[in-house]
Amino acid sequence: MTSRATTEYRYEKLTWPEINEAVRAQQVCIVPCGAVEQHGEHLPLDVDLVCPGGIARGVGQRMPDKVLVLPHIAYGYTGHVMDFPGTINTHYETFIRQVVDVTQSLAYHGFKKIILLNGHGSNMPNLDLAARRTNLETDAECVLIAWWHLLNIDPEFIPGWRESRFPGGWAHACELETSLYLYLAEEDVRKDKVVDHVHKQCDGNPYMWVDLTGMGVAALTSWTSTYTPNGVIGEPTYATREKGERAYNEAVNQLCRIVEFFRDRPADQRERHQSPPPTMRIPWNQLDPSTEK
Repeated sequence: MTSRATTEYRYEKLTWPEINEAVRAQQVCIVPCGAVEQHGEHLPLDVDLVCPGGIARGVGQRMPDKVLVLPHIAYGYTGHVMDFPGTINTHYETFIRQVVDVTQSLAYHGFKKIILLNGHGSNMPNLDLAARRTNLETDAECVLIAWWHLLNIDPEFIPGWRESRFPGGWAHACELETSLYLYLAEEDVRKDKVVDHVHKQCDGNPYMWVDLTGMGVAALTSWTSTYTPNGVIGEPTYATREKGERAYNEAVNQLCRIVEFFRDRPADQRERHQSPPPTMRIPWNQLDPSTEK
């Protein structure tokens, strides 16, 4: 009889004995992380949940014997967007603590491979710290992936897909996000409200331009309302459902490959170089065994 632990990819749908089975099967946990924030007048507030969640679900459906997808971490760091109604902000310390609480819980139960799949750009520095803390404070390994970076792996994908200008055409409620959302939840897109607005920093500024494929050497992230009148940063008029399907399939395919690689990759081994050895634990790491006999 096939175990449900190898056919049900939704973490929360398993029972505790089935979780034990999933741990023994060395399944990789994917934690979609997003935000509830404005995305112009044409996209709902849940873009940063729908996009990573849809990709994670696609991977789970394809390889349920190797992956468990957790419920979203839904509220991210969005303080700079609060001039637009509907946006929900979580203090960065609260956000990091919640993510680390989740990864530490997974590690405690025996999961040793964790992927944070991000859907909100301003979560990235906070999730980077959460992943680093997981790697240093638990015996699990945690990697951070922004879903849009999955499209960078094949160097031929973006040049054959993108029609909007670079830089600036991909940033927020843009050609890319709108296309993927059209594929995942077309009925929720207000198609009569789609308009373009390119960040003013992308008009001849050689240092501070923004785009999902990269940023200028100098980052200036301030109140969103200072650089967009309607919440759009990019060119969503180039978006289509067909392009969204292509982006979805590419992201799912690449994340499946990452899961296969990450799952089978031997864990890195720590080597201490103090002589004589430390006589106390690292204060911020309760699992540090350096003083254990």
